[in-house]
Amino acid sequence: MAVIVKYIVVRNGEEKMTFATKKEADAYDKMLDIADNLLDFLNASQLKFNENQQEEVALLLAEKRDEVMPILRGISPKKKPAVKPAVKPAAKANPKDKAAAKAKPGGKKKV
Repeated sequence: MAVIVKYIVVRNGEEKMTFATKKEADAYDKMLDIADNLLDFLNASQLKFNENQQEEVALLLAEKRDEVMPILRGISPKKKPAVKPAVKPAAKANPKDKAAAKAKPGGKKKV
């Protein structure tokens, strides 16, 4: 018989999520606390969102807090680098280089 430990995050008597580690459960619970605080902030604002939209925005900001915090501090968000091609395109050959490549070593070049 196996014993399995599960950590369940419960809010207002409702099971929200189950985790295998306490660390993950605590992190999710903290994220929900942040979302609740953001929801209160949005409710007090003059923005006209319906309740569902306010919850979605609050959860998004809470989930992405590591990306949002630098922005709120005035730091520009890091832009994702453009995807580089796996193979570099061949450089265009210079016509003068082609003529030099055709010339025999030690031979004279025609003018």
